[in-house]
Amino acid sequence: MSERWARAILSTYRWAGAAAYPLVGSYVGWRASKGKEDRSRRNERYGRASQPRPVGPLIWTHAASVGETIAVVPLLERIMAYGINIVLTTGTVTSAQVVKERLGDTVIHQYVPLDLKPALSNFLDHWQPDLAIIAESEIWPMTILELGARRVPQVLVNGRLSDRSFKQWSKRTFLAEALFENLAHVVAQSEVDGERFSALGARPVTVSGNLKVDTMPPPVDPEALEYVRHQLAGRKTWAAISTHEGEEAIAVEVHKILKPRHRGLVTIIVPRHPERADVLTRSMQANGLRVARRSRGEDITPATDILLGDTIGEMGLYLRLTEIAFVGRSLTGKGGQNPLEPAMLNTAVLAGTNVQNFRDAYQHLIDAGGAKLVKDRPMLAGAVNFLLNNDQARRGMMAAAAATVGDMRGALDRTLRALDPYLQPLMVKSRLRDGDGRF
Repeated sequence: MSERWARAILSTYRWAGAAAYPLVGSYVGWRASKGKEDRSRRNERYGRASQPRPVGPLIWTHAASVGETIAVVPLLERIMAYGINIVLTTGTVTSAQVVKERLGDTVIHQYVPLDLKPALSNFLDHWQPDLAIIAESEIWPMTILELGARRVPQVLVNGRLSDRSFKQWSKRTFLAEALFENLAHVVAQSEVDGERFSALGARPVTVSGNLKVDTMPPPVDPEALEYVRHQLAGRKTWAAISTHEGEEAIAVEVHKILKPRHRGLVTIIVPRHPERADVLTRSMQANGLRVARRSRGEDITPATDILLGDTIGEMGLYLRLTEIAFVGRSLTGKGGQNPLEPAMLNTAVLAGTNVQNFRDAYQHLIDAGGAKLVKDRPMLAGAVNFLLNNDQARRGMMAAAAATVGDMRGALDRTLRALDPYLQPLMVKSRLRDGDGRF
């Protein structure tokens, strides 16, 4: 009965999506009006390719947003070295920019097609992938079913299931099994994630560790770094990065508490969504604070309180301006954000207690003494104050964070070993195409 129900539900989803397809233009148009879609490339969302398919083996890789994209960059570089073509899809304008910056024209970038049968048919008919690699937790039913119907192997890499997602899927195990049976392999981030995928019917499941650990630290323009450092003139700093709504206000209150104790203190606030910068600036100014917006090139003066990091792709700059970083979506938000980038850059890491999406990474950092969780604004203010006052404690946390990242490395090699059975036939195909039968 459960199997029949699952197939009935998925069949209904398939045909409902096909029926709704003619109506989604207004939705995509609305997103474009909000800057969430690239107007000039809207057709890609309907699966209409903007580039020709290259000759030879091709892998479709999907990474939802910026974090997932950065995580798979080293993996894609290794795969491309085998002579295999990559079409990489992402879902956001910011992630498309990251692809351009990190990979240039070595991959073909397309915006991910809508999870509707007509869009996916357009996409798959054109690209005809030999293998699909999906990053992290992108479980799109129609995409999985259409790839399965075409017998395209699907591998989920850096796989994770949040507490919320696992709870929801656990209520519908018959539906999860009907989808996950289409996955050829799941390479999970942690033992907990691996157990969850197995419980929901995925086979086989292996554990690699987190691919984000094997990435390079976020890059920086040396001239820009030197310029901003010169403006700061050795003043004390701390940063609140990847903040979500409500956390900027908390960072402002922490700044007001600490400013009398640390003369010249500059707080660096980097919102997860820079488009909120106008609203945030007005709020900070209403609190009597002087704000320098990075996007406008505003100088940091002796009177500046807040450096507002309202740019995209400059996390490497902001993290190199401080030795203390609070990582957001963890006090007012849920799930947390990636703590590995600040840890890589020798930074003492602070976060709220809602870090379920990065539980494994935080556990390693906390156990080693490289991170500390705080439960509210007073505790955050106390932690920042303590670290600003205690050089030895701060430097100990910084060193522990960097060392922890080093100890966690190895996910890339383990992921490639899991992918080897699927890559080997494509490598053979590539060599035959080039007239070279050697290995």
